[in-house]
Amino acid sequence: MSENAARWHEAWAAALDRLEADVDSAEALLNDEHMLRDLPAHDPWHPPPGLGPLPLDLRPRADAVLRRQLDVAARMATAMTSAAKHSLVLGKMGDDAREPARPSYVDVAL
Repeated sequence: MSENAARWHEAWAAALDRLEADVDSAEALLNDEHMLRDLPAHDPWHPPPGLGPLPLDLRPRADAVLRRQLDVAARMATAMTSAAKHSLVLGKMGDDAREPARPSYVDVAL
């Protein structure tokens, strides 16, 4: 094998190593899907019975909690939208079911 051919082969081997590492990472994420299924069921908060109205001195803390909840909800919605867009793009990048274009003739007159 010539030196150029060896370098070309080595460059491709390195590129494929990188692609395989990326695929390994993606597969590992998919394999951890069980973690999502194993999360505890959603348990919405309900005020304990007989709690009564919020004391005025706790109002700033309650407002801060509400702001954080709204911020997290907005960030989660953004993350879900982003994931949906990425999924759409990946779906468009899938294997094309059609056969690749092939030449219909070869001009041997040259």
